[in-house]
Amino acid sequence: MTNSAPVSTRRDLADAPLLVAARGGQPRHTPVWFMRQAGRSLPEYRRAREGTPMLQACLTPDLVSEITLQPVRRHGVDAAILFSDIVLPLYAAGVGLDIVAGTGPVVSEPIEGPADVSALPSLEAGQVEPVAEAVRLLVSELGDTPLIGFAGAPFTLASYLVEGGPSRNHERTKALMHSDPQTWHALLEKLADTTLEFLRVQVGAGVDAIQLFDSWAGALSLRDYREFVLPHSRRIFEGVAELADIPKIHFGVGTGELLGAMRNAGPDVVGVDWRVPLDTAVARLGAAEPGAAKPVVQGNLDPAVLFAGWDAVEREVHRILAEGREAGGHIFNLGHGVLPTTDPEVLTRVVELVHTTTSQR
Repeated sequence: MTNSAPVSTRRDLADAPLLVAARGGQPRHTPVWFMRQAGRSLPEYRRAREGTPMLQACLTPDLVSEITLQPVRRHGVDAAILFSDIVLPLYAAGVGLDIVAGTGPVVSEPIEGPADVSALPSLEAGQVEPVAEAVRLLVSELGDTPLIGFAGAPFTLASYLVEGGPSRNHERTKALMHSDPQTWHALLEKLADTTLEFLRVQVGAGVDAIQLFDSWAGALSLRDYREFVLPHSRRIFEGVAELADIPKIHFGVGTGELLGAMRNAGPDVVGVDWRVPLDTAVARLGAAEPGAAKPVVQGNLDPAVLFAGWDAVEREVHRILAEGREAGGHIFNLGHGVLPTTDPEVLTRVVELVHTTTSQR
């Protein structure tokens, strides 16, 4: 792993609502963006991606830039998020895997023991130079809209590598974790190195914030999370903090019991899925460290509500905005990603509703 990446001249976006809210300030309106906003719900995305496999698309700078910009143009969101995939740094490093339509990432040789961990290749900055090029293209095109960098957390990457693909129960992952903790921690140390290198490249190219996705962490008990996951996620956030003073967001699915521990990993913002009301999440997060600043949260409209008709959507948006006022800052988002058959017009209306409602407060 390289020790550093060249640091670009960072844009001055001190007044951007997303960055103000992430730091616990008072933005001119509540910022809003959507996880998976650049993707299958947009017809222009499907046209752009036609004939290009997912991982190849993630390593094609012009295409990454175009896809990342599409929801900014269409919806007027307060942030772009880099078009990428959780497993991209593993693929770029040389791990045998592919993304299979209807299934997700599939690993050709799953990790079973210490020898497999030792053989796991490390990521070098040059292997993801197309990502850096895409970031540089984007920061030149986005004007005053922040760009969020993207990476998967070590536990979620480990789950794919050990299970060989997506898993409902994570039985092989948990078996390795409990039966051979030494091998488990060696695996997560290597994956933390890979994730940090991937983020280092993005930060060096100019992203304005980063989000670390631990998609499968909600499968763990709080005790197991603290012992087997937290130290490795914390090392990533500490490493990013050494690179640049940019906001750091942490998100996982089904992590209501883990929120306080996830805050202890070191993010500035904790994403909350739709299962926990934001005011309840604030209370759980506030208990993470006595005397700590009031937490900043992101979320958390249920993506399925977008199919319920505008009256229901409007009611839920107002509820979430009210609950978010209990936090030190609130970034409006969904509680997970945009579903593929979502009507894009509804997303645009949500952005307008959040902006107009909170601008008038």
